[in-house]
Amino acid sequence: MNKITPNLWFNGNAAEAVDFYLSLFPNGKIISRSYYPTDGLLDFQKPFAGKVLAIYFDLFGQQFTAINAGNEFSFNESVSFNISCKDQAEIDHYWEKITAHGGAESVCGWCKDKYCLSWQINPENIEELMLRPGAWEKLLQMKKIDIAVLLS
Repeated sequence: MNKITPNLWFNGNAAEAVDFYLSLFPNGKIISRSYYPTDGLLDFQKPFAGKVLAIYFDLFGQQFTAINAGNEFSFNESVSFNISCKDQAEIDHYWEKITAHGGAESVCGWCKDKYCLSWQINPENIEELMLRPGAWEKLLQMKKIDIAVLLS
């Protein structure tokens, strides 16, 4: 078990979101699920009686918890997950999958998935690339990162 585990709050669609993340990343797996009880719930919890409360899952050895709850909270850009990519093909792959079906492009390699969770899709050598003359100016003009442009 990880010492620190990100907990992600979903608006009643945690199972759908976990299935999406498992489809994105190879070798992802569900560790376990917990369920809301069927009685003794507060009024706002009653619609969830007997349904999935949390899904514990693993992506690349990092454990996450997807909490199935209401719309009291939502994701924003103050927290994001970085995907370090080995090459442009991998950047393109994750960018296309994450922004498809209701996701959104942002700038400088940032995007959101259809659940509004923010991602940074970067080459694994982004720190080195940013040391090149003019790299920051080029990056600020991009949505999806283009390694060839940063190298030019």
